[in-house]
Amino acid sequence: MPGNTFDGQTLLLTGATGNIGTATAKLYAERGANIFAVDIPGTDWSVFEAEVGHGDRVAHFDADVSQEEQVEAYVAAAKERFGRIDIFFNNAGIEGENARLEDLTVDGLMKVLKVNVVGVMLGLKHVLRVMYAQGSGAIVNAASSAALGGSPGLAPYITSKHAVLGLTRTAALEAGSTGIRVNCVAPGPIEGRMMSSINEGQGGADKMKEATEASIPAGRYGYPEEVAGLVAFLGSQDASYCNGTYYSVDGGLQAA
Repeated sequence: MPGNTFDGQTLLLTGATGNIGTATAKLYAERGANIFAVDIPGTDWSVFEAEVGHGDRVAHFDADVSQEEQVEAYVAAAKERFGRIDIFFNNAGIEGENARLEDLTVDGLMKVLKVNVVGVMLGLKHVLRVMYAQGSGAIVNAASSAALGGSPGLAPYITSKHAVLGLTRTAALEAGSTGIRVNCVAPGPIEGRMMSSINEGQGGADKMKEATEASIPAGRYGYPEEVAGLVAFLGSQDASYCNGTYYSVDGGLQAA
């Protein structure tokens, strides 16, 4: 039986109002899941609500993923609202400043690590406790093709995504015998605000996009919906034997 429908299941996701987060929430909602969406304090949820819809099956919560008490709060609120957490898309992340290592500040590094590494670790810590009690669950961490190599000027982001891959593998080994799977997605360049920001910092959005697309066998940036489809697969029973690794969605970039 195909496992890509989610009737009665609950998806908890962070970074929910970003391009990939919204696309993922929308896809899961269309396939029957309850959605508990998390993003930073002060988030404008109007676009997300309009895109995702589905009434009382969708709830949202403001939290800073780098603050443990706020992570505890969003996990507890998700469980209270829907009774369980079946899938966790640990997606919140920032790109940080664009600077060569000789110009990089400790504050610039730590700002990214707090969200992209501490935030992922805290999400794993508190969601795993819920999933252990249930005896089941699927976690998808948001890594990046940046986890598989380097890129000049992006040391904080690159470092953080390498760390996400390490956290994923460690969590999978710890949780694998309990009925819980932990994987990560590794998107390449995806259309949206983050890639535009990175490109702008590296020499101009249009110029860098053209150069990057020339290096991708598919000849284009990916779309958030293409990442969402992979997250849906990894959260489903179709991926019941997938654990502890990364799944690229990059148009062939890593093969080039």
